[in-house]
Amino acid sequence: MPVVHIEVRRQYSPAEEQALIESVHAALVCSLQIPEHDRIVRLSVHPPERFACPTDKVQPERFTLISIDLFSGRSPAAKRKLYSELAQRLAVLGIPPDHLLVRLREIPREDWGIKGLSAVDIDLGFEVEV
Repeated sequence: MPVVHIEVRRQYSPAEEQALIESVHAALVCSLQIPEHDRIVRLSVHPPERFACPTDKVQPERFTLISIDLFSGRSPAAKRKLYSELAQRLAVLGIPPDHLLVRLREIPREDWGIKGLSAVDIDLGFEVEV
């Protein structure tokens, strides 16, 4: 049950925004093996003057920050696959891989509340340790 926040520095069309959200979610499904229906993905568009990015970017308007909160337990291999999938899928949308920064925040299951219960006390329907 990853919770994703995509932050960008330019306005996209509604179709482009949907493609961006879908691409990020598809990368999560492929690399972390979460169920297709398990999606919480937010997109925030910031005016460039309110979102500084590294000054060496050739297309700074394309700089994209993706923050992902997820259960602890994914293997380094699954995380590497996630980074690769994100870079490949977003490159198709015009976001150069060197303009992408992904930040994972692993949170123990006991620190997630789902349906009024601790995540350790429910069947998630998928494996976390992939």
